[in-house]
Amino acid sequence: MQENEIKDEIHEKQQDENSEKNFIICNGKENLNPNSNHNNKQRRNDEPSELSFEVFPENAEEKAKRKLIENALKNPKTSLEEWREFAKSEYGLISDDLRRHVWPLLLNLDPSNAEVVPKLEELMSHPEYNQVVLDVNRSLKRFPPGIPLQSRLALQDQLTVIILRVISKYPHLSYYQGYHDVAVTFLLVCGDEMAFHIMETLSTDHLVECMQRTFEIVQKRLLIIYALIWKEKRELYEFLERSQCGLLFALPWYLTWFGHSLNSYKSVVRLYDFFLASDPLLPLYVTAAIVLYREEEIFHEECDRASLHCLLSQLPDDLPFEYLLKQSEKLYLAHPPHELHRDIEVIIEREKKMREEEDKVFERRRQMIQKKRNPTSAPKKGFSLFSKIVANKKSIVVTTAFSIVIGIFAYYYRSQHSMNVDVIR
Repeated sequence: MQENEIKDEIHEKQQDENSEKNFIICNGKENLNPNSNHNNKQRRNDEPSELSFEVFPENAEEKAKRKLIENALKNPKTSLEEWREFAKSEYGLISDDLRRHVWPLLLNLDPSNAEVVPKLEELMSHPEYNQVVLDVNRSLKRFPPGIPLQSRLALQDQLTVIILRVISKYPHLSYYQGYHDVAVTFLLVCGDEMAFHIMETLSTDHLVECMQRTFEIVQKRLLIIYALIWKEKRELYEFLERSQCGLLFALPWYLTWFGHSLNSYKSVVRLYDFFLASDPLLPLYVTAAIVLYREEEIFHEECDRASLHCLLSQLPDDLPFEYLLKQSEKLYLAHPPHELHRDIEVIIEREKKMREEEDKVFERRRQMIQKKRNPTSAPKKGFSLFSKIVANKKSIVVTTAFSIVIGIFAYYYRSQHSMNVDVIR
């Protein structure tokens, strides 16, 4: 009898562990925090969004910057640094007609460089073909509204070819769900041939860590977000640490350059201006800037894993991106990636100690229950062995909790199509 009660206690503890998995399914079909008072301008990053392609008239400052960019395009001596400054400074590259010319220059691509484009039928034998097609079919809402059916189908075929061309040419790179969200933006702005060359370059540079067989490197990179918050707002970091909400909310933003998670096409291409002209890790700095900007909102939430994960997974439509991009650049200058290694190790060590303390509390609780129920008899060897296995397993799990969360998510994320559950793609 007492053995069953102790097992119940262990089961209760394991249910706490499994809450990591529970809030992974924080999608449009299930809100784990229905009482949260988020306004209607917020949307979870795991919900498919319909892009707004609303066009706004250019203001006087944008018109003046447009003239500067047009003059720079006429000048063959315009340097890469000048292009980067145009892309990063306020208003970015203004509009897609300018981006079409400047984005390739930011990556040192020759617009006249052309290759023989394979037909879609020639690529259908690729092992990732079915997955790519599924993801491309999910991207319907990322195309301009009102586009004729035949035009949309043609764009979808072009998007499929772009992706398969890249991963066929570089078989050591692994396709991931969300890659199509990046590719579709370049397709819409630059056309299929230049989009291929851009994705080819990014896949061997900016996105190369995301295209490994596991997310192990990405997992470590995400800790930069917490290291920056640790540096800037220690109280906010400690609040997030106590909640154990993790960094899962930031994964789709990093993998897609926010391309999947924003409702405004204008915001997406503005961010792409900035990222193309910056260090590959700048999406993480932008994420840290967003979290820091939402500090007050975070403190008004319960210090709870599910609540904070769902809050942080939501991107308000009215985020002031020009301000946030400036803040992220300040963060980068103040705390460049190579200076954050020590802080990341401190964060990992703090997490390890916290989990060890939880293990000790759990073990004391187990022993007290056992002693209370049967103070005279020794614990049964079978159950003692069971408890030890569970405890050891717990120790292994919790000291690498973040790895396991990302591992679970990576598996869920890569196989979600088979379950017909659209989590973040």
